[in-house]
Amino acid sequence: MNLQESGEMYLETIYLLSQKKASVRSIDVAEEMGYSKPSVSRAVGLLKNGGFITVDENGFLKLSDIGIRVAERTYERHQVLTGFFVKLGVDPEIASEDACKIEHVISSETFAAIKAQL
Repeated sequence: MNLQESGEMYLETIYLLSQKKASVRSIDVAEEMGYSKPSVSRAVGLLKNGGFITVDENGFLKLSDIGIRVAERTYERHQVLTGFFVKLGVDPEIASEDACKIEHVISSETFAAIKAQL
């Protein structure tokens, strides 16, 4: 399954929530992202069917190995790009917003070059 930007955002959110909490549910994701419960439920179903997450009998979400890899890659891109933009003099809030948009479309080659410069 090829992920769209929204799928990467969901995985990144689940990843970050799981760093703060022992267990993550769809409602946690909805609250964190500001999305409706039905939207999150649909996305969770797609991510589950794609093998990126599992959902246990209590409704707890867990990233699969591939889900963890995608989430970590997306989060690393966000962190590195934000740092790069801040280093260029961009306001940290704007840098984070821009990084969030770019992290999904930047090529591996370009990202590696930026990362090497830092």
